[in-house]
Amino acid sequence: MEESPRILRFNEIPSAEEFTSQIEPKNVPVVLNGCVKDWKAVSMWNVSNGGLDYLLEMGGSAVVEAMLSRSAPVFYGDIRSHERVTTLVPLPFSTFVGYCKDLLQYGDDGQDSQLRKCQLEGLATQNDNSLAREGAPQQIYLAQVPIVNTENEEKIQLECLREDIEMPAFLEGKMMTSVNLWMNNARSRSSTHYDPYHNLLCIISGCKQVVLWPPSASPLLYPLSIYGESSNHSAIALENPNFRLYPRAKCLDEYSQKVILQAGDALFIPEGWFHQVDSESVTIAVNFWWRSEMVSGQEQMLCMHSTAVDKKMIYASAEPSHGNADSFTFIHNCYLFSEHNVNKSDNCDKELDQNHQTVRSTGKTLEQRFMLHELEPHALHSLQELVSLVHERVNQSQSISTDSEDPSVSQEEVEVTKSVKTNFLNLKEDPIAYIVWTLEPHAFQSVFLAMAHNFPRTLEAFILHALSPVGTEVLTRKFEQMDQMIVADDRSQFYEKFYSVFDNESSAMDALLNGKESFARQALNNVLDQYLGINFDGPKPLVE
Repeated sequence: MEESPRILRFNEIPSAEEFTSQIEPKNVPVVLNGCVKDWKAVSMWNVSNGGLDYLLEMGGSAVVEAMLSRSAPVFYGDIRSHERVTTLVPLPFSTFVGYCKDLLQYGDDGQDSQLRKCQLEGLATQNDNSLAREGAPQQIYLAQVPIVNTENEEKIQLECLREDIEMPAFLEGKMMTSVNLWMNNARSRSSTHYDPYHNLLCIISGCKQVVLWPPSASPLLYPLSIYGESSNHSAIALENPNFRLYPRAKCLDEYSQKVILQAGDALFIPEGWFHQVDSESVTIAVNFWWRSEMVSGQEQMLCMHSTAVDKKMIYASAEPSHGNADSFTFIHNCYLFSEHNVNKSDNCDKELDQNHQTVRSTGKTLEQRFMLHELEPHALHSLQELVSLVHERVNQSQSISTDSEDPSVSQEEVEVTKSVKTNFLNLKEDPIAYIVWTLEPHAFQSVFLAMAHNFPRTLEAFILHALSPVGTEVLTRKFEQMDQMIVADDRSQFYEKFYSVFDNESSAMDALLNGKESFARQALNNVLDQYLGINFDGPKPLVE
């Protein structure tokens, strides 16, 4: 792996223009010292200066969703979805604040500690009998309690605290999804995970330690299955890693970076960056989640792809440069059999020859091509489209598997793969294959390097679950074109980076080989059906 990009530190708050044009595109964490020190919340919520009484007065009547952990002090999972370990229970905010005050005044062995533990045990029994039966430590945590939520206004539990916080000026114009309260009454640790949004973590009271790993470290962290629970979480318990099961985890420390955040500080955590957060006793934080430029453009792109494409203009607009006439004619004749397209094949071949040119060196190192802000506009747009389409396929597949009678992960993956790979047998109807086909080799190389570096889980889903047989054939032909036009060292580094995102490299190769075999079968069937009237799609009925 390449060296992790270093965390940036700012003592002055950037402007909205500086943040959007110079900081956010680099996709690197940033510590903003004293960023929120002037918030009303920082002075009024300070637990060492009457802050708990203030919170009790402001939001004591609210009912919040609290987390009880089987594995305290570690809390696992996204409590809104994909939760796999902790239990979510309704709790009066006043009760939680009371626990915090009790701990501050008496400690864990204070006069009310037994009563508090009995109350928590009662909550566990009421909401999750298995948690109580296991006799796990009954630690509680308020995680991701909404103060603002643009996606689900009914779930805003602590809107009463909204006036005490301010959206930093440098986030102006961002598509904010939610603002949340995070508050623990005892030392706690989050499991290692990444967020699908950009995140600004603001410390109000207390102290947090955050350990971060770049998206490119994903193979070392063994993220859970895309179609399983908590797919954005690492399978490794970092406090006690099993190196026999997870041998690559031995290298994690080489790529991690650690920051300490005090009250008034903020940390920008880009989407896809893995992080683990340790909190002191009675620590309060607020975080902002917003859609990145990569994600925020997806709705427009999805609309574009849902619009019917003019069949007659498909090749005129595609400009599939750097191909060769034979490969294009082969794909063209295999699965595009309309009379119009067959008649136009010669024109397409001529256009292809005219567009064929040698890839010139861009002067950029391989590492520079990883960075989103270094991509050329066309390549960045193609990357955005591919990320959007892969996420759409995965989300659709998850919906299909949720409705199935057998919800086991292995069965889901089989059914999901089957549904994706049989839906698209035509380049004109397969937007993923179409986008890949239109990329010239140097842009193709840049797009997939950037995807491997910044969105490794997306690349994993792209290869294992989102490619149709046509998409697989197009992708592997693009590999061949690229191989002919780049030097051996670049070629070796490209494939090393590309396959590094897979837990098992052979699974990616198997998926590509299976896709090519499916394409070849379908191509043969189409030729036989079109020109000989023979259809091998299924068994023929017996005739007596």
